[in-house]
Amino acid sequence: MAMAAVALVAALLFSVSSAFPSGGQLDPHFYDHSCPQAQQIVASIVGKAHYRDPRMAASLLRLHFHDCFVKGCDASILLDSSASVTSEKRSIPNKDSARGFEVVDEIKAALEAACPRTVSCADVLALAARDSTVVTGGPGWIVLLGRRDSLGASIQGSNNDIPAPNNTLPTIITKFKLQGLDIVDLIALLGSHTIGNARCTSFRQRLYNQTGNGLPDFTLDPAAAAILRPGCPRSGGGQNLFFLDHVTPFKFDNQYYKNLLLRQGLLSSDEVLLTGSPATAGLVKLYAANQGIFFQHFAQSMVKMGNVSPLTGGKGEIRSNCRRVNRN
Repeated sequence: MAMAAVALVAALLFSVSSAFPSGGQLDPHFYDHSCPQAQQIVASIVGKAHYRDPRMAASLLRLHFHDCFVKGCDASILLDSSASVTSEKRSIPNKDSARGFEVVDEIKAALEAACPRTVSCADVLALAARDSTVVTGGPGWIVLLGRRDSLGASIQGSNNDIPAPNNTLPTIITKFKLQGLDIVDLIALLGSHTIGNARCTSFRQRLYNQTGNGLPDFTLDPAAAAILRPGCPRSGGGQNLFFLDHVTPFKFDNQYYKNLLLRQGLLSSDEVLLTGSPATAGLVKLYAANQGIFFQHFAQSMVKMGNVSPLTGGKGEIRSNCRRVNRN
């Protein structure tokens, strides 16, 4: 079913592909001759992983985000620590929360069996993000391909460049702008929080002491806060998981924005999209009212984000194992 979904997406969106710039040497047909079955392999394994674990789609989508915001979309997030690499998996945004690495391993093993040293881990992440969105009911898009894999990682970049749950709106806007992404991209891409979970530690301060005055966040609906507190106490329970969208947690839709309008965004960085500025609030209201526009903007912004500083040509390498650089 996952392979059929990708085929359908390609058929429906082929005419739209010309609207997307082919940044650098990226090309949707990059593997047409060298590994024509690549997209089918990725879609099939993502579909099976989603069937086994409904949380996995959000996890794979998040890996692509956290990869692209650090040194560009180069699969640096997948590297384990070694003598020459300090893994981004140890960073504050990723430690104890980034997951899906075993699914990436499974995809890469299948690709290596079919087309050795051909499909990059960075492209695996880009394809898996698209397929994870589709399998949960969201939009599809043509994935530009031809990224190569980094030879290193940046835990400092991971700690500094990925938007954090407690960042102010100006800080979030700045972090997106540094990647060449604008406010429309920001509001659309954070709509990925329509699926997935967040840990208690990511929003605990909103329930008890948002600004240091011992009071909860006034932008959080008191009834919603009361429901959250038993599972997220003042101390302990930091790893307890909560749905980012408590209404349709496994469906990719526009409910996330509807929740924001009800002051039921889970993270401070979610709700601030409504309360932080008229421009961002206007987009939240637009997407809450029109899922079709949200889907269109999300797809376009995912292509744009996937174009952030890719390694192409002779830069980087094609890893045979996504967890480590090749031994030449």
